[in-house]
Amino acid sequence: MTTSIKKSSDHWTWEVDDKGILWLTLDRQGGNANYLSRDVMDQLDNLLDDVIKELPTAVVFRSGKSSGFIAGADINEFLEVTNQQEALIIIKRGQDVFSKIEALPCPTIAVIEGFCMGGGTELVLACDYRIALDSSKTLIGLPEVKLGIHPGFGGVVRLTRIVNPLQALEMMLTGRSLTARQAKKMGLVDHVQPSRQLNRSAIQIALSTPEKRKMPLLGTLLSLPFLRPLVTLMMKKQVAKKASIAHYPAPYALLDVWNKYYGSPQMMEQEALSVASLVQGNTVKNLIRVFFLQTRLKGLGDKKLFQPKHVHVIGAGIMGGDIAAWCALKGFKVTLQEREPKYLSQAFARANKLFSRKLKTTHERNQAIDRLIPDCDGQGVPHADVVIEAIFENTEAKHAIYKDIEPRMKKDAVLATNTSSIPLETLAEALQDPSRLVGLHFFNPVAMMPLVEVVKKKGTPDKVIKNASSFCRHIGKLPLPVNSSPGFLVNRILVPYLVEAVTLFDEGIAAEAIDKAALDFGMPMGPVELADTVGLDICLSVANNLSELCDFKVPDVLSKKVEANMLGKKTGSGFYHYKKSNAIKDRDADFGNQREIQNRLIFRLLNESASCLRENIVDDKDLLDAGVIFGTGFAPFRGGPLNYGDESGVDELLQNMKIYQERFGDRFQPDEAWSSLLANG
Repeated sequence: MTTSIKKSSDHWTWEVDDKGILWLTLDRQGGNANYLSRDVMDQLDNLLDDVIKELPTAVVFRSGKSSGFIAGADINEFLEVTNQQEALIIIKRGQDVFSKIEALPCPTIAVIEGFCMGGGTELVLACDYRIALDSSKTLIGLPEVKLGIHPGFGGVVRLTRIVNPLQALEMMLTGRSLTARQAKKMGLVDHVQPSRQLNRSAIQIALSTPEKRKMPLLGTLLSLPFLRPLVTLMMKKQVAKKASIAHYPAPYALLDVWNKYYGSPQMMEQEALSVASLVQGNTVKNLIRVFFLQTRLKGLGDKKLFQPKHVHVIGAGIMGGDIAAWCALKGFKVTLQEREPKYLSQAFARANKLFSRKLKTTHERNQAIDRLIPDCDGQGVPHADVVIEAIFENTEAKHAIYKDIEPRMKKDAVLATNTSSIPLETLAEALQDPSRLVGLHFFNPVAMMPLVEVVKKKGTPDKVIKNASSFCRHIGKLPLPVNSSPGFLVNRILVPYLVEAVTLFDEGIAAEAIDKAALDFGMPMGPVELADTVGLDICLSVANNLSELCDFKVPDVLSKKVEANMLGKKTGSGFYHYKKSNAIKDRDADFGNQREIQNRLIFRLLNESASCLRENIVDDKDLLDAGVIFGTGFAPFRGGPLNYGDESGVDELLQNMKIYQERFGDRFQPDEAWSSLLANG
């Protein structure tokens, strides 16, 4: 392809080939990813004016970044917004630029390689044709709902115009990303090509201009005025199962725009007005905060620093077996060690379920199964780059394992324990080189919980922490460095909250009332049901270990449940009875004083968070908030416990805690860390 560069700006390159096709390449300066920042959009707007004047044969949009196409709009701009009008100006600018693309009299083609998110997807929807690279790295999505908004640059209008509304709305409501082939099957992408065919395919389309993709018949029928309200009602019911309108209004607003204005000339304007109204308030600001917290955690693990290939896991219980299965799913060779083969069977059965759920083809599933190897003799130890001990919580048993495996391990291999309660200092006593032991504390269920606490003790070398954090990123987890202390960070904060819930139950408050108060606050699951899900025996063990440090008494009812083998969901009975793993709840339960119940739960969690910050369990308040959000599911729209304390007003929070201290005891005495937080503003 012969080209002559006619013009370029800071971010865009303009090239016209010998067929008259214009190739517009985005290579945003000052970063390794393309974002639709203000200057990127302004330059594109000016270039489109030139396109209209010079009218090439076709325009092809592509990326000059190896990392991907476009990661989305620059969300920092939304953090600067102070009112609805400012938000509307940003959104309208995006709509106007993309409408210019849509209105060009020549064919427009988007070539998508790597990630294409948010505003990037809205840009390609404004094009006539879309070609995607056939690669697992190609991901196309509209994840705006995760930031508390919905697509606003015309994405709602254009996606629901060409894709069956059930699929289009589901994509936007969940924020999930599609592979290239999934996008083609849905109708979002026209062609999926290997790398060598991408440009050739774009040229062929530019010269032949095939008929543009249209809405399938079923989609047309579902979009009719008398069916849209039914589709909307059905989808709102689905959304309500996971997100309330009070906490997450964006999905509901999106459905209203489609239901009321689909096919109307007003729909584009209503899409903009809807997003502009959503930007107001703390929800969007806090969800953007969570996005940046997640980005920070990802940055704590450098994949290039450590390149493990083989993982050896000791202990095939629920945690050990699931850690091994997850590592195999992520492409690692994994040897799983247990005392006898009979103890491995359940772990392999759970692994097969995971592979069936996560992997699409029989070939992929078989490959994952082949990577997970039973190893009762520990033959994988000398070959492993990462060794994870995940047996039951017993110091002597762990010491025996370390003495056995340390002489056989690679010198530079990571030696990790998944302990949730035993200090690293105690466990390391059995090692010839105590400095090499690090904690990798996973959370149950392993496949769902994104966080891994990387536990360090005094004297742990930086290289050990960095290698362990790198490994976390290789398996798709978020590493959080924490200092060794009973309960580390997440359990230390979570357990007093759970114990307060059990205390409320012991006082005669219905489990349903306790859980409702937490759900109304925004928690993903009520604390009583969470305790049942974790296992009451595990809750009791961790609570006993932390009771002295956190100054609480473990309620007798918890011990009695464990003694009666009412351990929760796994035995079919705990605080609730379970049928097919679902809690049977009394809809007529007395819900009591919901505000008081909620305050008792949340004050305990907030106060323990402040204590952990004072004790330097983590380096700063942002990392603490990140750990609690990604380790417990703490209401993301509140931005973390300490952020919530700031927004609520620390002074008012302290006054209320003191009232509860007088009424319910010294466990509500405000931690002294609140005073320094108040002083720091």
